[in-house]
Amino acid sequence: MSLLSPRLGLLAPASSAGKSPVEDVYAKLTVAAATFFVSLEIAYLLLGGFPPIDKPWVDGTHFVFGRDFLNTWMGGRSVFAGGPAPWFDAQAYNAALREMLGTAYLEHYWSYPPHVLLFIWPFGLLPYLPAYLAWCVIGVALYVVACSPVIARQRLLFVATAPAVAVCVFFGQNGFYTAALLIGGLVCLDRRPVLAGVLFGILTVKPQLGLLLPVVLLLERRWLTIAAAVATAAVLVTATALLFGWPIWLEYWQKVVPQQQWLTEHGGDLLFAMVSSVFFGARLVHLPLGVAWGLQGLIAALALAAVVWTYWKRRDPALSLALFVTATFLFTPYILNYDMVVLGFVVALLRQRADNTMRDHWLLIAVWSLPVTMMIAAVGWIPLAPIVLIAFACRLLWRLAQSDGILRRQSIQAEAAAI
Repeated sequence: MSLLSPRLGLLAPASSAGKSPVEDVYAKLTVAAATFFVSLEIAYLLLGGFPPIDKPWVDGTHFVFGRDFLNTWMGGRSVFAGGPAPWFDAQAYNAALREMLGTAYLEHYWSYPPHVLLFIWPFGLLPYLPAYLAWCVIGVALYVVACSPVIARQRLLFVATAPAVAVCVFFGQNGFYTAALLIGGLVCLDRRPVLAGVLFGILTVKPQLGLLLPVVLLLERRWLTIAAAVATAAVLVTATALLFGWPIWLEYWQKVVPQQQWLTEHGGDLLFAMVSSVFFGARLVHLPLGVAWGLQGLIAALALAAVVWTYWKRRDPALSLALFVTATFLFTPYILNYDMVVLGFVVALLRQRADNTMRDHWLLIAVWSLPVTMMIAAVGWIPLAPIVLIAFACRLLWRLAQSDGILRRQSIQAEAAAI
């Protein structure tokens, strides 16, 4: 069964009687989100200070515009200088950045698997600001294109202006690229299973977004897609090793992986406001580390069980996809609000359904706005992200169970009519 198939009639047709009150609310949210998008960038320039003439890519706070994009740009440049292995060491990496930027107010960590270099190298050929602008424009465009087969054209602006997109652009992150890979793979599963596998294989550059994908693909017996994904990942790993030597993978494992583990357990400050996991939610309210890991393990097990139950048999594809994506955010201990671009797609998909209640619409709005509201809530030590995501997952499970009951009744009625 398709994960997502418009031809099955799962998307509610557009109303011919004009906008409903609910649709009017979504239209106003689109305008508000676009306004927030523009206001965020203007406020950043006004409050952070305009860049100096000699370094137009460094803002008034001595950071670069798009902040985290610096890692992507440096990675792209490293392709032409022997690879990024020396920068797997955080001290060496930050020393190189300070020397280039001429400031000590900077701290970055290299975190991506080496094969990401195969995709980001073109940005290293450009000066920083043009590269950052190209990164954002291409990323948003790919995200919208990936959504377009199943999202009504008049609602694509709602997708493009989602708060997660604004956060992703502000931080110069890759959430729109990973969302495009995941959504594109899910949409292609039936008609282009090999392409779906290729997209999933590339998604290994951000492995936490694909942790539950093997479960879904195995339960749905997507053998061709699985083979294509494994082959793609193997080709990417091998190509990276041929370009930079096999030791690059060993150094990544020995230096970057422990560094990420340390950041997960000891990182704080802005991470408390941006990481959406149960683990960071527990840390936000000052629970002991052991308790935080225990809660994360419990929720991860429940998320896995929910995905297995959902895909054990044929169920509503759109609701199943929404449950899978939501469970992914609950399963991993380290996933951030700029990764929630894919949740913007989920909200746009489900808002089109005719069987939504007002409770469902309020939950959808809560999920859609979560990348920003969770940062505001964190100021008051409220772990809003896990609260909203758990509530959303529970509601999706309830709706899936209800759809099972409807299908059973329809089957019984059909059998009775045939007698």
